[in-house]
Amino acid sequence: MLSNGGRPPRVPRSALADTLLERLTGTYTAAADPGRAEAMAAYMKHVAPFLGIPTPLRRELSKTVTKNTPRPSEADVAALALRCWRLPEREYHYFAVDYLRRHVDRCSSGLLPVVRHLITTVPWWDTVDLLAAHTVGPLVAADPGLAPVMDEWVGGEDVWLARTALLHQLRYKDATDTRRLFAHCRRQAGHPDFFLRKAIGWALREYAKTDPDAVRAFVDAERATLSPLSVREALKNL
Repeated sequence: MLSNGGRPPRVPRSALADTLLERLTGTYTAAADPGRAEAMAAYMKHVAPFLGIPTPLRRELSKTVTKNTPRPSEADVAALALRCWRLPEREYHYFAVDYLRRHVDRCSSGLLPVVRHLITTVPWWDTVDLLAAHTVGPLVAADPGLAPVMDEWVGGEDVWLARTALLHQLRYKDATDTRRLFAHCRRQAGHPDFFLRKAIGWALREYAKTDPDAVRAFVDAERATLSPLSVREALKNL
């Protein structure tokens, strides 16, 4: 169920997604380790079941799944991601996240509703943070018309969409919209949720690598409203 109560996007037809899903489920299932799966699920607070495939092995297996396949269209990317998210085990979600990251340059702003669905369905930091920095971030950079959507997300009730908005500029460096970054941090400065407080600090800490004086000045000006966690994270490397 979507955390916002909305309907999931339509899954496009895709022969490439058909091929990849068939390869993926066969390859990952053969490598499953039930004993390791329980420990992995516990580490992720049982947000989803796991197959028990450690990350280095999963990445090697993923290479065999995608080997000799063509570059996807946006419809292929959307179909694969949505169909992976229908599978319960978390490793399939990780595959989708990696595939999105690799092929986001093939996609337009039209993919954002799909990514929103992924963020709000079985949400946890392990998928949300990568989608924020490596999929939503590039989509917004390619189409600045999406920036107001980030303003909506950061002020909405869904914590994971708000975290995504806070983190979407994480890799922008000199291209960071500083006014928007600081406005987003200010908007959620008093929120009690750990994941939002941590995201504020992380976003500021990352931008401090580009403009430490601006971050220091912002923290000094907002110290009364920022949580100690946000301040500590923001100034960690200054």
